[in-house]
Amino acid sequence: MFGRKNINRRQFLKRSCLTSGAILGLPTIFTAETFASTRQPSPNNRIQMGCIGLGGQGTFNMNAFLNNDLVQVVALCDVNPGSDDYDMLYQFPGTTTAGLSRAEQMVKAHYASRSKSGTFNGVVTYGDFRELLARDDIDAVTVCTPDHWHGLISIAAAKAGKDIYCEKPLVNTVAEGRVVCNAVKEHGRILQTGSHERSNDSVRYACDLVRNGRIGRLQTIYVNMPNSDNQHDMLRNNSDPKPAMPVPPGFDYNLWLGPASWAPYTRERCHFWWRYIMEYGGGEMTDRGAHIIDLAQLINDADDSGPVEIVAKGKRVGNGLYDCFIEYDFECTYKNGVKMIGSSKDPRGLKLIGTDGWIFIHIHGGRLEAEPPSLLREFIGPGEFHVERSPGHHQNFLDAVLSRKKPVAHEEIGHRTATICHLLNIAMETDRKLLWDPAREQITNDPAANRMLYRPPRSPWTL
Repeated sequence: MFGRKNINRRQFLKRSCLTSGAILGLPTIFTAETFASTRQPSPNNRIQMGCIGLGGQGTFNMNAFLNNDLVQVVALCDVNPGSDDYDMLYQFPGTTTAGLSRAEQMVKAHYASRSKSGTFNGVVTYGDFRELLARDDIDAVTVCTPDHWHGLISIAAAKAGKDIYCEKPLVNTVAEGRVVCNAVKEHGRILQTGSHERSNDSVRYACDLVRNGRIGRLQTIYVNMPNSDNQHDMLRNNSDPKPAMPVPPGFDYNLWLGPASWAPYTRERCHFWWRYIMEYGGGEMTDRGAHIIDLAQLINDADDSGPVEIVAKGKRVGNGLYDCFIEYDFECTYKNGVKMIGSSKDPRGLKLIGTDGWIFIHIHGGRLEAEPPSLLREFIGPGEFHVERSPGHHQNFLDAVLSRKKPVAHEEIGHRTATICHLLNIAMETDRKLLWDPAREQITNDPAANRMLYRPPRSPWTL
């Protein structure tokens, strides 16, 4: 609708050749002038959005955009039509608020209840993301699938001319991240990584304090990523056999696997627990670790870089199906001398230690502690460094879509954070120190570990 050229859906799917790497699309030039001089578009001139992946977090993100007057949700996609614990919403079992069918009901009920919603022409559901991306009337998409799909769908969306809100970690391998960044740049897209802690005002205030020297010279960042929640205890005790099961009716399991290697269906491979299987996710290291390490990158002024040396030791779950690391200790050294030291200890968050004090940021929510406590009453003057403030992570994405300016967690930021998470898992898997070149994005001292930056996808999918 915003000057986008038409593309025939059948032609789009034919060109895609069933591979994400070959999906073609036409970029949209979508400027602030589209909405004239007002920040609020008219009811019939909204950002038209499609939501891909409607488990717990996908439904949460859908609702965040659904309740924003800048957006009209017009399409939904998931390989599983039902909820049935497809993704436990914030670890509460038995949820009936997720899944494609439930999401469709939510969208219809939302627009039916709003007198100012404008013309509602319905919402269309899909089981295959390629069909949704073939629509020329969609401006932006959410990508809230399991991690092993983030990269390929984001690349395909960029090529199809869509702006992208992709959940963290941005990708499931380092190589995918660079291809995502290149695709976003080549096709002139906006991408926001779902590292929403970065948009928290208290986090950005802590960044200002550190960058302006209020704790002296930053020396060490302690990162705590505990595996102490109920689901982690369930994971440790989940040693029962996982026999092959019939695929539930309507669930496109082959498409769920996608680029991952073939494996027989069993419920606990897919429903929330996929994140503890290294081929689909990376355990806590890439789950909430992507939040915490992301903040360390921001505060250390390393968003376009990363550590140069990584040492990590870990212990795997080791009960058959699940193979992520459940305990870990690591140390990352940056070129500026700052060390990021991490463990699986409580409480969840990061402690920023300088020569004159420290600040602790709690995850989630961004609550701050400091020593001395007076640090948290410090005023940052107009002539000092101020990190850009965010109106909220979802709103920041929409503002970026309108202005065409980079959001606070753009593709390079998401890629660099995910890279550190993956390097730490590789270091634990190889049990060797890694020397990392952030400019070349290569492990320079270990060819075997360097090959682990890329995982060839299952045919017919290509990167």
